[in-house]
Amino acid sequence: MLSSKLQRLPPHVYFVISAIFHYLGPSFAVLLFAKIPVDGVAWMRIVAAALIFAAWRRPFRTFSNTNKNSKLLIIGLGIIFALMNYSFYFAISYLPLGTVAGIEFLGPIAVAIVSVKNVRNYIALAFTSLGVYLLTDVRLEGDAVGFMWAFLNMLLFTAYILLAHRLTMSDPKTKAIDRLAISMLFASVTIFPLGFKSASLAFTEPLLLLAGIGVGISSSVIPYALDQLAMAKLSPAIYSIMIAILPAMAFFIGFLVLGQQPQILELIALASIIIGLLITKR
Repeated sequence: MLSSKLQRLPPHVYFVISAIFHYLGPSFAVLLFAKIPVDGVAWMRIVAAALIFAAWRRPFRTFSNTNKNSKLLIIGLGIIFALMNYSFYFAISYLPLGTVAGIEFLGPIAVAIVSVKNVRNYIALAFTSLGVYLLTDVRLEGDAVGFMWAFLNMLLFTAYILLAHRLTMSDPKTKAIDRLAISMLFASVTIFPLGFKSASLAFTEPLLLLAGIGVGISSSVIPYALDQLAMAKLSPAIYSIMIAILPAMAFFIGFLVLGQQPQILELIALASIIIGLLITKR
């Protein structure tokens, strides 16, 4: 019953809830970054999410029951999950989060430009892009290695949007959330050798393990599950435009939870994003 009620919600609701949990992840990661290397934090996020999906969905028969196209998408998306999160954490270890977020949004912008079919959505894209640019305050300065990781993350995030949307529609005989769960298991296999040694530093400290589980739940399980619900109702182009709500939600959380006071430029940026989302034609 709960699942059917969730599926009847408008996609905008999925984005808002996803954005809230998406930015709870860094609050857990702060504890981990202090004691665990970057690759270990990425490892814990993916592996924790995979174990939670496995326990929640028990999707082990899904892979054998789905069609060949879905199997390829599941494997491909799993590899992208692992490398995307791995590169994201390395990027934010070198560059400000706002810079990484701004670069990451370039991919969805490209998808939207290629995919949108009417003038109204081009105008919406212009408003949201301007708002994200102003809000994230992208500055082309910093460590060259950081930019390498940031642009790699951008490419992988774009691939995630395209593949995850195809996976959502790929097989009506199996559930999209179960195919997502199998993808996360493949992601854990992919990332296992990349960060196991660093992550093992947390195995004897329960508090660090709990923080890793919190990162996995808030940054991967809930947002990716909600993405599947949103993608079932939206084209890749419209989904890419609505991604602009993520940095806007980060601003609201900072204002409401951390008491960070808004600047005039930030209010203009938020207004631009809201206008873009309101005029988007689905």
